[in-house]
Formats: sequence, C-alpha cells, structure tokens
Amino acid sequence: MPQTLDQLPIGGAATVTALSFTGAKRRRMLDLGFIPGAPVSALQAAPWGDPVAYGVRGAVIALRREDARRILIS
Repeated sequence: MPQTLDQLPIGGAATVTALSFTGAKRRRMLDLGFIPGAPVSALQAAPWGDPVAYGVRGAVIALRREDARRILIS
C-alpha cells in the first residue's frame, strides 16, 4: 500500500511520487510545489493535529490532513 503525506511523522522527510487530485485542485497543488520528485518534510502540526505545515521547494505550506492523504510519497 502506498504511503501518503498525512502518514509522514513530524520531522520526517520523503519524496512526492504522485497526486490523486484532478482539475483545479491538482493544478493548485502543483503550483504550491507538490510535484512528483519534489522533497517534502513535515515541520509542525497545529495543536489538534490539523492542519500540518510541510516544507516543500523552499516554502512552508499548511495542508489539511484530508488533502495530505491524497499526496503519495516514498
């Protein structure tokens, strides 16, 4: 079973392998830097665990876990 970004522990690092978004949401994620091959790291979680801040391509992006669940990593 492929691992998804929401499973990456805080302080962990991985590489984006694929996105399971379509349409405008897919374009938005690509624009934010979540492109296949990009390194990504989990930096910090909000007090209740959602959203989580991720470092990707020199930027810090906060994603809800439901969105992070649709980004595949290795």
